[in-house]
Amino acid sequence: MIVHTFRTWIPWVAAALAIPIAAAQGRGTSGTGGTGTPNTGTTRSTTTSPTTTGNTSTTTTPSPTTPIFLSGRVQMEDGTPPPEGVRIERVCGGSIHTEGFTDTNGNFGIQIGSVENAAYQDASDTGSDGLRSMGGTGGGNSGGFNNGLGGGVTDRRLTNCDLRARLGGYRSQSISLTGRRPMDNPDVGVILLHKDSGEGATTVAASSLAAPKDARKAFDKAQDLMQKGKVNDAYKNYQKAVSLYRGYAAAWCEMGRIEAGSGQFDKAVLSFREAVKADAKYADGYVQLGALAVRDKNWQEAADLTGQALKLNSFDYPLAWFDNAVANYNLNHMEEAEKSAVKTERLDTRHRYPQAEYLEGLIQINRRDYKAAAESIRGYLKRAPDAADATQARDQLAKIEALATAEPGK
Repeated sequence: MIVHTFRTWIPWVAAALAIPIAAAQGRGTSGTGGTGTPNTGTTRSTTTSPTTTGNTSTTTTPSPTTPIFLSGRVQMEDGTPPPEGVRIERVCGGSIHTEGFTDTNGNFGIQIGSVENAAYQDASDTGSDGLRSMGGTGGGNSGGFNNGLGGGVTDRRLTNCDLRARLGGYRSQSISLTGRRPMDNPDVGVILLHKDSGEGATTVAASSLAAPKDARKAFDKAQDLMQKGKVNDAYKNYQKAVSLYRGYAAAWCEMGRIEAGSGQFDKAVLSFREAVKADAKYADGYVQLGALAVRDKNWQEAADLTGQALKLNSFDYPLAWFDNAVANYNLNHMEEAEKSAVKTERLDTRHRYPQAEYLEGLIQINRRDYKAAAESIRGYLKRAPDAADATQARDQLAKIEALATAEPGK
Protein backbone atom coordinates (compact mmCIF):
# COMPACT_ATOMS: atom_id res chain seq x y z
CA MET A 1 0.00 0.00 0.00
CA ILE A 2 2.83 2.37 0.82
CA VAL A 3 4.62 1.57 -2.41
CA HIS A 4 1.45 2.28 -4.39
CA THR A 5 1.04 5.64 -2.64
CA PHE A 6 4.62 6.62 -3.41
CA ARG A 7 4.43 5.50 -7.02
CA THR A 8 1.52 7.86 -7.68
CA TRP A 9 3.55 10.67 -6.10
CA ILE A 10 6.60 10.28 -8.32
CA PRO A 11 5.03 11.45 -11.63
CA TRP A 12 3.80 14.60 -9.88
CA VAL A 13 7.31 15.46 -8.70
CA ALA A 14 8.77 14.67 -12.09
CA ALA A 15 6.26 16.95 -13.77
CA ALA A 16 7.10 19.75 -11.37
CA LEU A 17 10.79 19.37 -12.02
CA ALA A 18 10.29 19.55 -15.77
CA ILE A 19 9.42 23.23 -15.45
CA PRO A 20 13.03 24.49 -14.97
CA ILE A 21 13.78 23.59 -18.58
CA ALA A 22 12.13 26.85 -19.48
CA ALA A 23 14.61 28.88 -17.50
CA ALA A 24 18.20 29.50 -18.48
CA GLN A 25 19.06 26.57 -16.24
CA GLY A 26 22.48 25.21 -15.65
CA ARG A 27 24.36 28.16 -17.00
CA GLY A 28 26.97 26.97 -14.59
CA THR A 29 26.58 23.30 -15.43
CA SER A 30 25.38 23.21 -18.94
CA GLY A 31 26.45 26.25 -20.89
CA THR A 32 25.14 26.94 -24.35
CA GLY A 33 28.23 28.15 -26.12
CA GLY A 34 27.47 31.87 -25.98
CA THR A 35 30.33 34.29 -26.40
CA GLY A 36 29.04 37.47 -24.78
CA THR A 37 31.45 40.38 -24.59
CA PRO A 38 32.02 42.00 -21.19
CA ASN A 39 31.49 45.73 -20.83
CA THR A 40 34.83 47.42 -20.31
CA GLY A 41 33.58 50.85 -19.24
CA THR A 42 34.85 52.16 -15.90
CA THR A 43 32.64 53.63 -13.21
CA ARG A 44 33.56 57.13 -12.16
CA SER A 45 32.42 59.25 -9.23
CA THR A 46 31.97 63.03 -9.54
CA THR A 47 33.27 65.46 -6.91
CA THR A 48 32.86 69.23 -6.72
CA SER A 49 35.25 71.75 -5.21
CA PRO A 50 35.00 75.54 -4.84
CA THR A 51 37.21 77.73 -7.00
CA THR A 52 38.48 81.27 -6.45
CA THR A 53 35.71 82.65 -8.66
CA GLY A 54 32.95 81.00 -6.64
CA ASN A 55 32.04 78.60 -9.40
CA THR A 56 32.33 74.86 -9.11
CA SER A 57 34.38 72.53 -11.23
CA THR A 58 33.95 68.80 -11.59
CA THR A 59 36.65 66.20 -11.56
CA THR A 60 36.27 62.52 -12.16
CA THR A 61 38.11 59.92 -10.15
CA PRO A 62 37.91 56.14 -10.31
CA SER A 63 35.45 54.59 -7.87
CA PRO A 64 37.20 52.09 -5.58
CA THR A 65 36.67 48.46 -6.51
CA THR A 66 35.39 46.45 -3.58
CA PRO A 67 36.79 42.91 -3.68
CA ILE A 68 34.24 40.10 -3.57
CA PHE A 69 35.23 37.17 -1.40
CA LEU A 70 34.22 33.66 -2.46
CA SER A 71 35.03 30.35 -0.84
CA GLY A 72 34.33 26.69 -1.54
CA ARG A 73 36.03 23.40 -2.21
CA VAL A 74 37.00 21.23 -5.15
CA GLN A 75 36.46 17.47 -5.04
CA MET A 76 36.94 14.56 -7.36
CA GLU A 77 33.76 12.88 -8.54
CA ASP A 78 34.12 10.20 -5.84
CA GLY A 79 34.24 12.86 -3.10
CA THR A 80 37.99 12.74 -2.43
CA PRO A 81 40.25 15.82 -2.54
CA PRO A 82 42.13 16.49 -5.79
CA PRO A 83 45.62 14.98 -6.04
CA GLU A 84 47.26 18.40 -6.28
CA GLY A 85 46.53 22.11 -6.08
CA VAL A 86 43.81 23.17 -8.50
CA ARG A 87 43.55 26.48 -10.31
CA ILE A 88 40.30 28.42 -9.72
CA GLU A 89 39.15 30.37 -12.77
CA ARG A 90 36.47 32.97 -13.42
CA VAL A 91 35.08 32.82 -16.95
CA CYS A 92 33.22 35.92 -18.13
CA GLY A 93 31.78 36.05 -21.62
CA GLY A 94 34.50 33.77 -22.93
CA SER A 95 37.36 35.54 -21.12
CA ILE A 96 39.28 33.47 -18.56
CA HIS A 97 40.81 34.94 -15.40
CA THR A 98 42.75 32.98 -12.76
CA GLU A 99 41.62 33.93 -9.25
CA GLY A 100 43.66 31.59 -7.04
CA PHE A 101 44.38 27.97 -6.10
CA THR A 102 43.07 25.33 -3.72
CA ASP A 103 44.98 24.10 -0.71
CA THR A 104 45.98 20.45 -0.27
CA ASN A 105 42.46 19.57 0.94
CA GLY A 106 40.77 21.15 -2.05
CA ASN A 107 39.51 24.22 -0.18
CA PHE A 108 39.78 27.69 -1.67
CA GLY A 109 39.16 31.29 -0.69
CA ILE A 110 39.50 33.97 -3.35
CA GLN A 111 39.00 37.70 -3.68
CA ILE A 112 37.59 38.78 -7.02
CA GLY A 113 38.82 42.28 -7.65
CA SER A 114 42.07 41.92 -5.74
CA VAL A 115 45.11 43.38 -7.52
CA GLU A 116 47.12 40.46 -6.15
CA ASN A 117 45.32 38.14 -8.55
CA ALA A 118 47.37 39.53 -11.41
CA ALA A 119 50.26 37.42 -10.16
CA TYR A 120 48.27 34.27 -10.98
CA GLN A 121 47.68 35.09 -14.64
CA ASP A 122 49.31 32.91 -17.28
CA ALA A 123 49.02 32.22 -20.99
CA SER A 124 45.65 30.52 -20.52
CA ASP A 125 44.06 33.74 -19.27
CA THR A 126 42.33 35.68 -22.02
CA GLY A 127 40.63 39.00 -22.57
CA SER A 128 40.33 42.05 -20.38
CA ASP A 129 39.97 41.64 -16.64
CA GLY A 130 36.21 41.99 -16.71
CA LEU A 131 36.16 43.71 -13.31
CA ARG A 132 35.58 46.99 -15.07
CA SER A 133 32.19 45.86 -16.29
CA MET A 134 30.38 48.11 -13.83
CA GLY A 135 28.68 50.27 -16.44
CA GLY A 136 27.84 53.95 -16.66
CA THR A 137 29.39 57.13 -15.35
CA GLY A 138 28.33 59.85 -13.00
CA GLY A 139 27.97 60.39 -9.29
CA GLY A 140 27.85 57.56 -6.78
CA ASN A 141 26.39 54.36 -8.12
CA SER A 142 24.44 55.88 -10.97
CA GLY A 143 25.94 53.34 -13.32
CA GLY A 144 24.26 50.47 -11.51
CA PHE A 145 27.33 49.23 -9.63
CA ASN A 146 26.87 48.25 -6.01
CA ASN A 147 29.84 49.21 -3.87
CA GLY A 148 29.42 46.39 -1.39
CA LEU A 149 27.79 48.48 1.34
CA GLY A 150 24.40 46.82 0.80
CA GLY A 151 23.12 43.46 -0.32
CA GLY A 152 20.10 44.41 -2.38
CA VAL A 153 21.70 45.03 -5.76
CA THR A 154 23.27 42.45 -8.04
CA ASP A 155 26.96 43.12 -8.62
CA ARG A 156 27.41 43.53 -12.35
CA ARG A 157 31.04 42.49 -12.14
CA LEU A 158 29.78 38.91 -11.91
CA THR A 159 27.18 39.07 -14.69
CA ASN A 160 27.74 36.42 -17.36
CA CYS A 161 30.51 34.91 -15.24
CA ASP A 162 31.07 31.33 -14.06
CA LEU A 163 33.51 29.92 -11.53
CA ARG A 164 35.28 26.67 -12.34
CA ALA A 165 38.32 24.58 -11.46
CA ARG A 166 41.11 23.56 -13.83
CA LEU A 167 43.26 20.47 -13.56
CA GLY A 168 44.90 18.72 -16.50
CA GLY A 169 43.00 15.64 -17.68
CA TYR A 170 39.77 16.59 -15.87
CA ARG A 171 36.56 18.46 -16.64
CA SER A 172 35.06 20.80 -14.09
CA GLN A 173 31.58 21.71 -13.02
CA SER A 174 30.88 25.43 -13.25
CA ILE A 175 29.05 27.67 -10.81
CA SER A 176 27.16 30.65 -12.22
CA LEU A 177 28.05 33.91 -10.48
CA THR A 178 25.36 35.92 -12.25
CA GLY A 179 22.88 37.35 -9.78
CA ARG A 180 25.19 37.18 -6.75
CA ARG A 181 25.16 40.19 -4.45
CA PRO A 182 27.98 41.58 -2.29
CA MET A 183 26.31 40.52 0.97
CA ASP A 184 25.47 36.96 -0.15
CA ASN A 185 26.98 33.99 1.66
CA PRO A 186 30.50 33.73 0.16
CA ASP A 187 30.43 29.90 0.24
CA VAL A 188 29.67 28.69 -3.30
CA GLY A 189 29.78 25.02 -2.28
CA VAL A 190 31.46 22.12 -4.07
CA ILE A 191 32.94 22.03 -7.56
CA LEU A 192 33.38 18.48 -8.85
CA LEU A 193 36.11 17.30 -11.23
CA HIS A 194 35.43 14.49 -13.68
CA LYS A 195 38.10 12.40 -15.39
CA ASP A 196 38.11 13.39 -19.05
CA SER A 197 37.41 10.12 -20.82
CA GLY A 198 36.84 11.57 -24.28
CA GLU A 199 33.04 11.51 -24.15
CA GLY A 200 31.33 12.29 -27.41
CA ALA A 201 29.85 15.61 -26.38
CA THR A 202 30.34 18.70 -24.24
CA THR A 203 27.96 21.38 -23.05
CA VAL A 204 29.00 23.54 -26.03
CA ALA A 205 27.35 22.60 -29.30
CA ALA A 206 29.83 22.14 -32.14
CA SER A 207 27.28 23.76 -34.43
CA SER A 208 27.48 26.93 -32.33
CA LEU A 209 31.16 27.26 -33.12
CA ALA A 210 30.33 27.13 -36.83
CA ALA A 211 27.62 29.80 -36.65
CA PRO A 212 28.15 32.83 -38.93
CA LYS A 213 28.94 36.19 -37.37
CA ASP A 214 25.45 37.71 -37.66
CA ALA A 215 23.81 34.64 -36.10
CA ARG A 216 26.29 34.67 -33.20
CA LYS A 217 25.63 38.36 -32.70
CA ALA A 218 21.87 37.74 -32.47
CA PHE A 219 22.45 34.85 -30.05
CA ASP A 220 24.74 36.91 -27.81
CA LYS A 221 22.24 39.75 -27.77
CA ALA A 222 19.53 37.30 -26.76
CA GLN A 223 21.70 36.01 -23.92
CA ASP A 224 22.26 39.54 -22.67
CA LEU A 225 18.52 40.29 -22.82
CA MET A 226 17.77 37.12 -20.85
CA GLN A 227 20.15 38.28 -18.12
CA LYS A 228 18.13 41.50 -17.96
CA GLY A 229 14.84 39.63 -17.75
CA LYS A 230 13.63 40.75 -21.19
CA VAL A 231 12.40 37.33 -22.24
CA ASN A 232 10.22 38.36 -25.19
CA ASP A 233 12.99 40.43 -26.77
CA ALA A 234 15.46 37.61 -26.15
CA TYR A 235 13.12 35.13 -27.87
CA LYS A 236 12.97 37.32 -30.96
CA ASN A 237 16.75 37.36 -31.16
CA TYR A 238 16.98 33.59 -30.75
CA GLN A 239 14.50 33.35 -33.63
CA LYS A 240 16.71 35.65 -35.66
CA ALA A 241 19.75 33.50 -34.88
CA VAL A 242 18.10 30.30 -36.15
CA SER A 243 16.68 32.09 -39.20
CA LEU A 244 20.22 33.12 -40.11
CA TYR A 245 21.66 29.72 -39.26
CA ARG A 246 19.22 26.82 -38.99
CA GLY A 247 21.88 24.57 -37.49
CA TYR A 248 22.21 26.71 -34.33
CA ALA A 249 21.48 23.97 -31.77
CA ALA A 250 22.08 26.15 -28.71
CA ALA A 251 19.65 28.80 -29.97
CA TRP A 252 16.98 26.17 -30.62
CA CYS A 253 17.39 24.92 -27.05
CA GLU A 254 17.06 28.43 -25.61
CA MET A 255 13.89 28.97 -27.66
CA GLY A 256 12.53 25.68 -26.35
CA ARG A 257 13.17 26.68 -22.75
CA ILE A 258 11.26 29.93 -23.21
CA GLU A 259 8.39 28.13 -24.96
CA ALA A 260 8.15 25.52 -22.20
CA GLY A 261 8.24 28.28 -19.58
CA SER A 262 5.20 29.91 -21.16
CA GLY A 263 3.30 26.61 -21.37
CA GLN A 264 3.84 26.10 -25.11
CA PHE A 265 5.04 22.54 -24.70
CA ASP A 266 4.26 21.38 -28.24
CA LYS A 267 6.35 24.22 -29.66
CA ALA A 268 9.11 23.47 -27.17
CA VAL A 269 9.27 19.85 -28.34
CA LEU A 270 9.68 21.02 -31.93
CA SER A 271 12.49 23.41 -30.94
CA PHE A 272 14.36 20.76 -28.97
CA ARG A 273 14.01 18.33 -31.86
CA GLU A 274 15.51 20.93 -34.16
CA ALA A 275 18.43 21.20 -31.73
CA VAL A 276 19.01 17.44 -31.87
CA LYS A 277 18.68 17.49 -35.65
CA ALA A 278 21.21 20.33 -35.89
CA ASP A 279 23.76 18.63 -33.62
CA ALA A 280 23.23 14.97 -32.70
CA LYS A 281 26.09 15.15 -30.18
CA TYR A 282 24.70 18.12 -28.24
CA ALA A 283 23.35 16.49 -25.10
CA ASP A 284 21.20 19.42 -23.98
CA GLY A 285 18.53 18.77 -26.62
CA TYR A 286 18.04 15.19 -25.42
CA VAL A 287 17.99 16.34 -21.78
CA GLN A 288 15.18 18.79 -22.42
CA LEU A 289 13.16 16.37 -24.56
CA GLY A 290 13.55 13.81 -21.78
CA ALA A 291 12.24 16.30 -19.21
CA LEU A 292 9.15 16.94 -21.33
CA ALA A 293 8.61 13.19 -21.76
CA VAL A 294 8.67 12.84 -17.96
CA ARG A 295 6.15 15.65 -17.70
CA ASP A 296 3.86 13.75 -20.08
CA LYS A 297 4.51 10.44 -18.25
CA ASN A 298 5.91 8.86 -21.41
CA TRP A 299 8.24 6.72 -19.35
CA GLN A 300 9.92 4.64 -22.05
CA GLU A 301 10.55 7.70 -24.19
CA ALA A 302 11.91 9.54 -21.17
CA ALA A 303 14.24 6.65 -20.33
CA ASP A 304 15.48 6.45 -23.93
CA LEU A 305 16.05 10.21 -24.33
CA THR A 306 17.79 10.70 -21.00
CA GLY A 307 19.82 7.56 -21.63
CA GLN A 308 21.02 9.02 -24.92
CA ALA A 309 21.90 12.29 -23.23
CA LEU A 310 23.91 10.49 -20.57
CA LYS A 311 25.79 8.44 -23.16
CA LEU A 312 26.93 11.73 -24.66
CA ASN A 313 27.59 13.58 -21.41
CA SER A 314 27.38 11.78 -18.08
CA PHE A 315 28.72 14.62 -15.94
CA ASP A 316 27.08 17.97 -16.65
CA TYR A 317 23.38 17.12 -16.38
CA PRO A 318 22.15 15.91 -12.97
CA LEU A 319 18.61 16.63 -14.24
CA ALA A 320 19.06 13.91 -16.87
CA TRP A 321 20.14 11.43 -14.19
CA PHE A 322 17.13 12.31 -12.05
CA ASP A 323 14.64 12.07 -14.90
CA ASN A 324 16.23 8.78 -15.95
CA ALA A 325 15.74 7.50 -12.40
CA VAL A 326 12.08 8.56 -12.36
CA ALA A 327 11.40 6.99 -15.75
CA ASN A 328 13.03 3.69 -14.83
CA TYR A 329 11.21 3.62 -11.49
CA ASN A 330 7.89 3.93 -13.24
CA LEU A 331 8.95 1.23 -15.72
CA ASN A 332 9.70 -0.99 -12.70
CA HIS A 333 13.40 -1.09 -13.58
CA MET A 334 14.47 -0.67 -9.98
CA GLU A 335 18.16 -1.39 -10.33
CA GLU A 336 18.61 1.18 -13.11
CA ALA A 337 16.46 3.68 -11.21
CA GLU A 338 18.55 3.37 -8.07
CA LYS A 339 21.83 3.78 -9.94
CA SER A 340 20.55 6.96 -11.58
CA ALA A 341 19.18 8.34 -8.31
CA VAL A 342 22.53 7.79 -6.57
CA LYS A 343 24.33 9.44 -9.48
CA THR A 344 21.98 12.43 -9.24
CA GLU A 345 22.86 12.92 -5.59
CA ARG A 346 26.58 12.70 -6.32
CA LEU A 347 26.55 15.27 -9.13
CA ASP A 348 23.88 17.61 -7.80
CA THR A 349 26.22 19.73 -5.69
CA ARG A 350 23.77 22.68 -5.87
CA HIS A 351 21.00 20.44 -4.39
CA ARG A 352 18.50 21.30 -7.10
CA TYR A 353 16.95 17.83 -7.10
CA PRO A 354 16.62 16.72 -3.46
CA GLN A 355 13.77 14.41 -4.53
CA ALA A 356 16.44 11.99 -5.76
CA GLU A 357 17.00 10.96 -2.15
CA TYR A 358 13.25 10.46 -1.70
CA LEU A 359 13.22 8.27 -4.78
CA GLU A 360 16.02 6.18 -3.29
CA GLY A 361 13.76 5.67 -0.29
CA LEU A 362 10.96 4.41 -2.51
CA ILE A 363 13.26 1.92 -4.16
CA GLN A 364 14.51 0.74 -0.77
CA ILE A 365 10.89 0.23 0.34
CA ASN A 366 10.34 -1.85 -2.77
CA ARG A 367 12.99 -4.28 -1.56
CA ARG A 368 11.74 -4.00 2.05
CA ASP A 369 14.85 -2.26 3.37
CA TYR A 370 12.82 -0.02 5.67
CA LYS A 371 15.74 1.21 7.77
CA ALA A 372 17.60 2.50 4.72
CA ALA A 373 14.37 3.93 3.30
CA ALA A 374 13.72 5.89 6.49
CA GLU A 375 17.24 7.29 6.39
CA SER A 376 16.82 8.38 2.77
CA ILE A 377 13.51 10.12 3.39
CA ARG A 378 14.93 11.84 6.48
CA GLY A 379 17.71 13.09 4.23
CA TYR A 380 15.16 14.46 1.77
CA LEU A 381 13.25 16.27 4.51
CA LYS A 382 16.48 17.75 5.80
CA ARG A 383 17.24 19.12 2.31
CA ALA A 384 13.69 20.27 1.60
CA PRO A 385 11.83 20.76 4.90
CA ASP A 386 9.38 23.23 3.34
CA ALA A 387 8.67 21.31 0.13
CA ALA A 388 5.06 21.12 -1.00
CA ASP A 389 4.99 17.40 -0.19
CA ALA A 390 6.90 17.62 3.10
CA THR A 391 3.83 16.83 5.22
CA GLN A 392 3.09 13.78 3.09
CA ALA A 393 6.73 12.69 3.33
CA ARG A 394 6.67 12.96 7.13
CA ASP A 395 3.53 10.85 7.31
CA GLN A 396 5.12 8.25 5.07
CA LEU A 397 8.30 8.34 7.13
CA ALA A 398 6.32 7.54 10.27
CA LYS A 399 4.82 4.46 8.59
CA ILE A 400 8.25 3.31 7.41
CA GLU A 401 9.80 3.77 10.85
CA ALA A 402 7.01 1.64 12.30
CA LEU A 403 7.72 -1.06 9.74
CA ALA A 404 11.47 -0.88 10.48
CA THR A 405 10.79 -1.28 14.21
CA ALA A 406 8.55 -4.28 13.52
CA GLU A 407 11.24 -6.07 11.50
CA PRO A 408 12.60 -9.28 13.13
CA GLY A 409 15.61 -8.66 15.33
CA LYS A 410 14.72 -5.02 15.96
